[in-house]
Amino acid sequence: MSAPLPVVLPRRPLGRTGLDVTVLGFGAAPLGNLFSHLDEATSVAAVVAAFDGGINLLDMAPHYGNGLAELRAGEALRQVLQHRSRDSIVVSTKVGRWFDPMPTGRAAALAPDVGHAEVASPGFVGALPHRAVLDYSYDGTLRSIEQSLLRTGLNRLDIVLIHDVDVWTHGPDAIEARFSEAMNGAYRALSRLRDEGVVRAIGVGLNESEMCERFAHAGDFDTMLLAGRYSLLEQPALGSFLPLALQKNIAVMLGGVFNSGILATGAVAGARYDYQPAPAAVMARVAAIDAVCALHSVRLADAALQFALGHPAVTTLVLGAVTPNEVRRNIASLAAPIPPQLWRDLRTEGLLPAAAPTPEGPA
Repeated sequence: MSAPLPVVLPRRPLGRTGLDVTVLGFGAAPLGNLFSHLDEATSVAAVVAAFDGGINLLDMAPHYGNGLAELRAGEALRQVLQHRSRDSIVVSTKVGRWFDPMPTGRAAALAPDVGHAEVASPGFVGALPHRAVLDYSYDGTLRSIEQSLLRTGLNRLDIVLIHDVDVWTHGPDAIEARFSEAMNGAYRALSRLRDEGVVRAIGVGLNESEMCERFAHAGDFDTMLLAGRYSLLEQPALGSFLPLALQKNIAVMLGGVFNSGILATGAVAGARYDYQPAPAAVMARVAAIDAVCALHSVRLADAALQFALGHPAVTTLVLGAVTPNEVRRNIASLAAPIPPQLWRDLRTEGLLPAAAPTPEGPA
């Protein structure tokens, strides 16, 4: 089978790593059956469509479906690598959880001090029947990477991120212990692997800009994936984290630029925000943003995607998709025309901060 000719998507350097990534990446969370069961063939086809469409970055995590997303991504990568070189793609995954495939927990009993069983992951409705073990230790990090390589069939990874060391995941009482464990364990392991050339870039993947800042001050990180905290709906990362990332040359990957869906669907019944049904205040704000977009004949999703790329600290957007058509729609969204007056009107209506850069530049 001959390889389809890829679309030439813009690329940006991933900080000082020497890697270049397309401004859109494929986020594999939906492959873990996030919110709904996904057909196996369709999930693999979505990943293949991303690479065929010119995307060169795949981001995944063991957490997504207890390894299911990595397993499905691995099948897709085997198809992609039949007609592409491994060096032509950038693969990112995360550490912080490994999985015990034994129902009795016998594998964890062999190393009882490395972590504890995790509660069920919110949002994932179908997963591999393996027990999650939360573990930011040095050895646990190496174990997580080994399992990721086995699930994907790869022999190396390009980017490895420390996953979910934030208050949203662990609560205020446990966050200090988790942060210390991550810096003394996972960070040391990843730094060694980077020094040895085993991985090209290390970072964190979090839901809170404040914790991104804390890690940025505490260690030498190449990149950070921040989910949901810089979008057309809300910009808590604008004040201090994004300027810090620019100062330290930390490449920012943004996830959740649709805030779990509501900026893609609009304020419709059942719209999701932060993996939950959207509250009334969020619904009202999104409806107001959408109304301004409609005055300019602009799709809300197009405005949300292009806005997130407008900040100079942002290298790429990691977008999830469940079908090849969704992938192609995301790629096409980059080229959708958006008049500069749209951003000015959003500022006038108090729906966008004056300091937020937009694709045509600051106001």
